[in-house]
Amino acid sequence: MRVWTIALAAIAALSCTAAANDPARVVFPESVQQGAMVIGKVPPGSEVEYAGRRLRVTPYGSVVLGIGRDAAEPAVVSVRRPDGSVHEARIAVTPRDWPVERVSGVPPRTVEPPPEVAARIAREAARVREARLLDDARADFAKPFIRPVEGRISGRFGNQRIYNGKPGSPHSGMDIAAPTGTPVLAPAAGVVTLADPDLYLTGGTLLIDHGHGISSNFLHLSRIDVKPGDRVEQGQVVGAVGATGRATGPHLHWGMNWFEVRIDPLLVLER
Repeated sequence: MRVWTIALAAIAALSCTAAANDPARVVFPESVQQGAMVIGKVPPGSEVEYAGRRLRVTPYGSVVLGIGRDAAEPAVVSVRRPDGSVHEARIAVTPRDWPVERVSGVPPRTVEPPPEVAARIAREAARVREARLLDDARADFAKPFIRPVEGRISGRFGNQRIYNGKPGSPHSGMDIAAPTGTPVLAPAAGVVTLADPDLYLTGGTLLIDHGHGISSNFLHLSRIDVKPGDRVEQGQVVGAVGATGRATGPHLHWGMNWFEVRIDPLLVLER
């Protein structure tokens, strides 16, 4: 009986190993939270689509996508393998609670801007959106991320913001409290796509692209040490914490995107 048990265990182990090494396998998590960055595995050479977008596939078969803050339905990813067979992966999306954060003492012109200021804000927002459209083959997103600064998390992704008593947009990233001048490190390698010391709402603003549509943005900086086109490595100093733009005190706002979809940096750190 013992011999049969050992034999059956060996067969099961071999089957699991064979499945893991199956070149036709498609692997995505069964469920993720709202705001997640999702990395999946498909056969190299596959065609992958999600939310109407064709996804890049690395030479070793990795793909990445983002789940929005308000996503409610399962994420459906279509994979056409090189042999023509089609697999549909369905990823359940777990809802989260979004507390309300009240922020007082914000300059009134940043909450209800006059027409000329609103026009400037719109122009600057268009520049930022354009910088997030980069889609190249670098896979800097695939390695574990690090925190750009150490400190207390003073604002969390997704929380509903109320500025001076008036409802605003949900918070698009995580705020980390730190003194002005604290060095800001690149959380992952990438290429700088935007560096501007004086955007109206976000002050010193820096965007780093990590490939395949994944990008980081750093707001309210007091100093920017890199320029568009620069290649940066993980841990490199790229700027310094400040309180520029719409800020009530020194802190780093770190946001992340998958193209236009905002994702939660804290979930990226925890993956």
